[in-house]
Amino acid sequence: MTAPLLFRQTVRDDWIDYNGHLGEAYYVLVFGFATDALMDAAGLDAAYRERTGCSLYTVEAHVRYLREVARGRELTVRTAVLGVDGRKLRLLHEMFAGGPAGEPVATEELFLLHVDRSGGRAAPLPGTTRERLAALVAPAPRWAGHGIREV
Repeated sequence: MTAPLLFRQTVRDDWIDYNGHLGEAYYVLVFGFATDALMDAAGLDAAYRERTGCSLYTVEAHVRYLREVARGRELTVRTAVLGVDGRKLRLLHEMFAGGPAGEPVATEELFLLHVDRSGGRAAPLPGTTRERLAALVAPAPRWAGHGIREV
């Protein structure tokens, strides 16, 4: 894998809300698809999950909705790893309308754990997976790690 990982998805008509643009749940759905693409690229695909009983679980997420997205737009999600260790993974998704340039329309920062589903406990990531994820490590943008601002 080379940094960054890109995922593309076109906005479907049934994802458009009563305001005429992409509904908030569908931003998260597309980010979820991008997380799945990262898992596949890192070796945590369906075959791995079936064979080992392990998977990534989202523990925390922070989404920023920055711009409206119209019906039929192609979205590109650029994914970077902000940190990876034995069991933990911190990801950053940036969503763009069109190609991955300019200002994003939304961002999502995720904290995930590699979990053995049979015991419901965190489990070490395989070494090759850690290496693949480490290849995607990028510096965190200045806004990462911040919560919701007070009014």
